[in-house]
Amino acid sequence: MPTLAIFNLGAPELLIIAIVGLLLFGKRLPEVGRNLGKGIVEFKKGLAGVDEEVDRAATNSPATTPKQISPNDSASMSSNTETTKDKSRTDA
Repeated sequence: MPTLAIFNLGAPELLIIAIVGLLLFGKRLPEVGRNLGKGIVEFKKGLAGVDEEVDRAATNSPATTPKQISPNDSASMSSNTETTKDKSRTDA
């Protein structure tokens, strides 16, 4: 499978894109390509930095399991929130 098959670009299309690039950028085309390459490298470095931070955070944080709540606990929790709501209404 050709590299650009997902865009359905063949040799004639790539040639047209190259000619348009030459017409638009002329002598600056190498500079534009160089700057584009530098931008891509910086973007990849940024992504690598984010990946390292995520990995570091995942390895440093302790693995915790969610607390199991029984049906009785959930009933008492809902009554606590209702009481808190009632208090906040009377305070205002």
